[in-house]
Amino acid sequence: MTQATTAYQKPIPLKDLDNAPYWDAADQHQLALQKCDDCQAYSQPPGPTCAKCGSANVRFEQLGDDITATVYSYVVSYRPFLPGFQDELPTIIALGQLDQVPEVKIMGNILKCEEKDLQIGMPIRMTWVDITEDRALPQWIPATN
Repeated sequence: MTQATTAYQKPIPLKDLDNAPYWDAADQHQLALQKCDDCQAYSQPPGPTCAKCGSANVRFEQLGDDITATVYSYVVSYRPFLPGFQDELPTIIALGQLDQVPEVKIMGNILKCEEKDLQIGMPIRMTWVDITEDRALPQWIPATN
């Protein structure tokens, strides 16, 4: 008996010249952030130049796979805004303020969390969801001690 497979239905982020190191790291369940060698500012999302000073002297810094943050802001969506999201409602979309680099906030869904349990400042941990054989998305889950 064969088992039917379901293809991932949501949009898949595209790698480009500027963000490829970020997505390559994510695909390995790691976080890499773009950092300016001139002003030391981080840029998230990454771009061709530093978002703060405009310098093209940027590189990626590896932060590893143990990424913790706190909920800086969130929204709960009860409607699918794009095809493919209809089976995961409500969706909790949050900005996580990184503990290691507090000036960086990364957007992702908070998984395994009920809306009633959400609060600003809640500790969360990054997790990576494999959506295809070679692509993983960084997401958040509540941090537990």
